[in-house]
Amino acid sequence: MKSIVCEQPFELALKTQKKAHSSSDLDVLISIKRIGVCGTDLHAFQGNQPYFSYPRILGHELSGTIVSLPESVNDLREGDRVTIIPYLHCNECQACRNGKTNCCEALQVLGVHKDGGMQERLPVPASNVIAVNNLSFEQAALIEPFAIGAHAIRRSDIQRGHRVLVIGAGPIGLGVMRFAKAKGAHVTVVDTKEDRLDFCRRWAGVDEAFPSSNHVEEELRARLNGDLPDIVLDATGSADSMMNAFHYVAHGGTLTYVGLVKQTISFHDPDFHQKEITLKASRNATKEDFHSVINWMRTADVDVNAYITHTSTFDDAINGFSDWLATDNHVIKAIISIP
Repeated sequence: MKSIVCEQPFELALKTQKKAHSSSDLDVLISIKRIGVCGTDLHAFQGNQPYFSYPRILGHELSGTIVSLPESVNDLREGDRVTIIPYLHCNECQACRNGKTNCCEALQVLGVHKDGGMQERLPVPASNVIAVNNLSFEQAALIEPFAIGAHAIRRSDIQRGHRVLVIGAGPIGLGVMRFAKAKGAHVTVVDTKEDRLDFCRRWAGVDEAFPSSNHVEEELRARLNGDLPDIVLDATGSADSMMNAFHYVAHGGTLTYVGLVKQTISFHDPDFHQKEITLKASRNATKEDFHSVINWMRTADVDVNAYITHTSTFDDAINGFSDWLATDNHVIKAIISIP
């Protein structure tokens, strides 16, 4: 069985190993067909991903088919096309007991804390497998990143008429925009890259989009009749951006961090209190978010082909990583295919 292993920063290796085997009698064996490459994978490759140790098989945006499953599992069948929830939770800690499995105290994420899906077969707990037979493999692999956006919108309690700023027009930010628009919000986007702004205008249908500068607050007030956004979601993974985001929130507004950065975030407390900002983190997603995205994909006009800008075979994926990091390649989403 072939797998792609990140041995250490900037070093990937295509390896052949023994067949995957289950560590539990509740595991479903999945033949992996599509693997989405996201910022987490690229950050791990570059050596700046929190919660990470090497060597590691990357990959958590996954789809495939069921090869085998325990007799006790009655909601899945051999041959089902599936998506995988890559967040393995304990079901026992306080967060899990409160239904917040996405931030389990003992959370292990496939491709981060445990070996992920950049391998031909992967055993996964049955509770983390969802059949999606009426979706394509490509759609099924994109459910996870879109679920992160859906969860961020739910965490932020966005309602119709809210003025929302999304900072960062990458793959996660794009999902945030789409779900904010679906809620009836007025959505403004800021990003450093003009090509990303063009894409989110076309693909996400945002109301306003402009490049980041030293005058974002002034630009927002000019576009919002002197006001600031009710809700700001930062999906950049940039510490500078996350700290600057405090300046863009209206008094009484909400700031949600969707992106993650491996360093300390600081802010000026008097400004924070004066505005009475609600500060939230949004981590991963829950099964509820996955089902929400599945229903959205089944009923909404989601142009997956436009969102997937780069593809690779499994054998060529190692070369692809360096290409996908190049700023002039205009990558939105890269997908690795296994026959």
